[in-house]
Amino acid sequence: MSTEHQRYSTENQSDAIALYAEQRGIDIVRTYSDEGKSGLRIQGRDGLKQLIDDIQSGRADFEVVLVYDISRWGRFQDADESAYYEYICKRAGISVVYCAEQFENDGSPVSTIVKGVKRAMAGEYSRELSQKVFTGQCRLIERGYRQGGPPGFGLRRMLIDEHGQPKGILERGQHKSIQTDRVTLVPGPDEEIAIVHEIFRAFVDDRKSEAEIAENLNLRGVLTDLGRAWTRGTVHQILINEKYIGNNVWNRSSFKLKKLRVHNDPDIWVRADGAFEAIVDPELFAAAGAIIGARSAKLTDDEMLSALRDMFQAQGYLSGLIIDEADTLPSSGSYRTRFGSLLRAYQLVGFKPGRDYRYVEINRRLRDLHPDIVDQTIDGIAAAGGSVERDPITDLLTINNEFSASLVIVRCHETSAGSLRWNIRFDTSLKPDITVAIRMDRPNRKPLDYYLLPGIDITLPRLRLAESNGLSLDAYRFDTLSPLFEMAIQVSIPEVA
Repeated sequence: MSTEHQRYSTENQSDAIALYAEQRGIDIVRTYSDEGKSGLRIQGRDGLKQLIDDIQSGRADFEVVLVYDISRWGRFQDADESAYYEYICKRAGISVVYCAEQFENDGSPVSTIVKGVKRAMAGEYSRELSQKVFTGQCRLIERGYRQGGPPGFGLRRMLIDEHGQPKGILERGQHKSIQTDRVTLVPGPDEEIAIVHEIFRAFVDDRKSEAEIAENLNLRGVLTDLGRAWTRGTVHQILINEKYIGNNVWNRSSFKLKKLRVHNDPDIWVRADGAFEAIVDPELFAAAGAIIGARSAKLTDDEMLSALRDMFQAQGYLSGLIIDEADTLPSSGSYRTRFGSLLRAYQLVGFKPGRDYRYVEINRRLRDLHPDIVDQTIDGIAAAGGSVERDPITDLLTINNEFSASLVIVRCHETSAGSLRWNIRFDTSLKPDITVAIRMDRPNRKPLDYYLLPGIDITLPRLRLAESNGLSLDAYRFDTLSPLFEMAIQVSIPEVA
């Protein structure tokens, strides 16, 4: 279930399934559910994954799986994936029945054809809905409304009602609670606007580099909008972001239908010029853009690689951060765009990461995965009836105002002997009550299992896990995050008079 309305609420599905079972003399012994989850992919669907795991491991104590209809099994974009999970059940001698469908899932040619059509229709429904949502978001962008993300230094998010009347400034971590409300950007405090002007003037008029500007701000004790020290990268982001001249730009990257996140070409960005009140003169912004563009616009592939090779020889190592912090190099994004990926650029200059050659791309993929896992965890806690507050900077979760949890994705790597290892690094500065270590599978594509490690028992800054770790550690291991969600359930305790 991904919505709370109409026939697809889990309660309505459960009632329909119970009636179907009663009419046919079937006893329901166990329920698997995915409340508030998308059916586009199996990631995040702990109920379906647990069902498949129980069946494959032989733990299943049932003979049939009752599902409300084809779409509740999943809206997988590849209809074969839906069929594959059903085949796993059938191979184990367990049949799958769709209670609300007008056909018997008996393996006949007719049922096979109907299932194939309905699976394709379920996937197509999500594609159509995705396009409708995207179109709606485009309209909101064109009308000057902000679609998520922090406002940035010198700007603030203003909440407005359906009639366009301001309702107040949204602080960091706050979100709109009424569907018809909208968010736009407005100028922030005068002192922050003055700093933004200073950055542009220093860059354009004084020809100072981003690194020099950042160093000057740090020496004066000026912090970014996130309360951190300035870097070359944070200054660079101010110089290139069009929101400072009032333009609303969206769809730079996309994550449609839960597929891989991609960076889009500028010609398909969605934009509305003059949507916000500008705090930087457009001519000054254009001058800064011209200086930045001149760094790499005229560079050939050989010149870019030569500069990268010189940096490699000077540093002995390369990374996206090293490239972005170097005044003499184009940005890491420029190398990624020109050569397809940073790894390809590294190959061309002779740099090979000391560890697994793929680790740079793996780490980037895991960073992209982290926000989704945090969101899924928050959804699971909320579904269990708990409340959760998320620190927008550290992603530390405070649950029921009683305990805190930090989520850490742990990359899997293989030793030379073929054994699997996971190195957990704890953020000791956060001091969470529980660290949720999410161990990835061998190809680092999806979570393998979860360790709920209490801070009172785990005091080391690092922990190295093998495939089996003994009872002292594996006592904290779980196949799903259900134990964490259960901890969030609030139980009323009778009060003694």
